[in-house]
Amino acid sequence: MSSQGDGAAEQHPETKLSDNSSTETDATGGAIITVTIGATVPTGFEHTAAEEVKEKIGVDVRISKDRGRIYFPITTDKLFQVHLLRSVDNLFVVVEEYDQYQFKDSKEETLAELQELASKLPWTNALEVWKLNGSLKKRKAHRRGNGNKVKPNSETTDATVADTEQQELPEAAEDQTKPETTPDIEGSKQESEDAAPKAKVLKFRVTCNRAGDKHSFSSNEAARDFGGAVQEFFQWKADMTKFDIEVLLNIHNQEVVIGIALTEESLHKRNISHFGPTTLRPTLCYGMLRLCKPQASDIILDPMCGTGTIPLEGAIEFPSSFYIAGDNNDMAVNRVVNNTRHIQKRRAEMGRMGSRKKNWDLYPSCLREMARVCRPGSGKAVLLTQDKKCFAKAISRMGGLWRKLHTVWVNVGGLHAGVYLLKRTGAVFGQTPEDVYESRGIVNTHEKGDDKELP
Repeated sequence: MSSQGDGAAEQHPETKLSDNSSTETDATGGAIITVTIGATVPTGFEHTAAEEVKEKIGVDVRISKDRGRIYFPITTDKLFQVHLLRSVDNLFVVVEEYDQYQFKDSKEETLAELQELASKLPWTNALEVWKLNGSLKKRKAHRRGNGNKVKPNSETTDATVADTEQQELPEAAEDQTKPETTPDIEGSKQESEDAAPKAKVLKFRVTCNRAGDKHSFSSNEAARDFGGAVQEFFQWKADMTKFDIEVLLNIHNQEVVIGIALTEESLHKRNISHFGPTTLRPTLCYGMLRLCKPQASDIILDPMCGTGTIPLEGAIEFPSSFYIAGDNNDMAVNRVVNNTRHIQKRRAEMGRMGSRKKNWDLYPSCLREMARVCRPGSGKAVLLTQDKKCFAKAISRMGGLWRKLHTVWVNVGGLHAGVYLLKRTGAVFGQTPEDVYESRGIVNTHEKGDDKELP
């Protein structure tokens, strides 16, 4: 008996968008996976997001008919850049997409076709990208079960929320022809797990986001039947909250996109830890800032800053401008302070405090800049560091711009460090050969015998 999926392909082959996922080879013969990435963005800022992708990644962007979504191609060697975009909320890799999907007239026929579609999709490249994506971000102990990750930002969103809230695949979807025989299915699952206790079975769920009033089925029905076929095809285990993979079934009128989520939670939560009743998403704030194109030395004022999302997003993405924020609500001001501290703490945890390797470049540069701005003959600098050897060498190569007056040895969290009091000499900055930047490679050419700590 011919499959309904094959018949659909024969009737409307032109509806399938071409070459959205492919495998190429580089000059060395290694495989490079090229896929299409989908991203949800604040509705109305699709063109702003497209400009950012073009500017930072250098690829063309296609704006979806479903408002609030964009699509663009990416190769695996540039996948990390996708997570650095400031204008996108959620990311997913496209398995397949259809521009004009011809749904059957009856609900039964449509759902049966979705079941058959699951086994015919080109999953390989998308799953490889999903695996690679896992190594680019920190893994959480449990995935957050947020069913609204990629719901469409469109006029029809409110009409589909009720359908998408409980649209995940039921755990009893193993047998799609007998969805009510849960005990038998659970028993078969247990037998399968007992037979291969060492094999890790991936957990998954299907999330369906549907917009349009001409469908004969609900989001829950589509997720249930399509998810049951995915489960049967891969032999994965359904889990609504602690899943490893989230399969997305996005339907907007006749546009159908199947994808795999690459974000556990919306990227708009990246900067804010303390939310208020009117907190703006940082992705929306970035779009607003990008519209005004902040330039170096621009002063940007937010007189009703709320939790500070606009100035914080601006300070991170457009650091050459100066930001002033205020609010007449004390609680809002406290939230701004807490959000600022949260960002500072996170940056420190990510290694913003430097390293001994970086100090060989950092210390000479800082000392020269301090010498430039301090008044010759009277300017002073007080510096604390644990890297005494590197600091001593940096001082010795300043061409007499600094003179050490005093050193205090201190204990900082169990680390032996020095506090150095330096005085700016009367030497003219830029007039001695030592005032030229020395790379770490040149510094390391000195004999080890010259490495003497300050007394």
